[in-house]
Amino acid sequence: MGSTRNAVLKYLLNHQRSTINELAKAVKISPISVRHHIARLEKEALVVSSEERHGVGRPRRVYFLTEAGMEHFPGRTIRFTNRLLDELKETLPGEQFARLMSSMGASAAEDLAATGDLDQMGLDERLKLLKNWLTKEGFSVQVQRNEKELIIKETSCPYFYVGQNHGEVCSIDKALIAKALSADPQRTSCLLSGDNHCTYTISMDAIKQSVTS
Repeated sequence: MGSTRNAVLKYLLNHQRSTINELAKAVKISPISVRHHIARLEKEALVVSSEERHGVGRPRRVYFLTEAGMEHFPGRTIRFTNRLLDELKETLPGEQFARLMSSMGASAAEDLAATGDLDQMGLDERLKLLKNWLTKEGFSVQVQRNEKELIIKETSCPYFYVGQNHGEVCSIDKALIAKALSADPQRTSCLLSGDNHCTYTISMDAIKQSVTS
């Protein structure tokens, strides 16, 4: 993402509900240029707008970050998330904490299932759905397959920094994969272990038992 759009996002982080003219003055470009950048950010669902009454006259349009826009600054959410999980770990027994993480993964998987009728989907359709879902979650995904196995590689992970202290979050993407493919994936490498990517493998025999071709 360009430095100007980053500057717009950063200004909105600290000055929610800003106008085009306010943004133009802050990032030192013309209002027309700001509108161009805002249009791109709205298309990426990082910024939204609404009308706001401001004294007499016509309402003005103000812009503010979406949740995805806030997540563009991960340091803030990572610190909060780690503190929250630290407190939960101190409060809950270890097994109960692990079950909580598994429950989050199951809930995310149910959200995935609700986006389409998995029972009526073939393998290609399921893989497309899974890849789209993981991408929206923040993963960079590659899918490979041969006669013996299906291989899913995640070259980046949105949970990486949280996972360094709370590896239990890895149950979330595993649950998504399992739900989409109706088979149990096996993790063979992990970014948290120093590998270049997280890798899940599933035998094609296991997939064929539950997914139509």
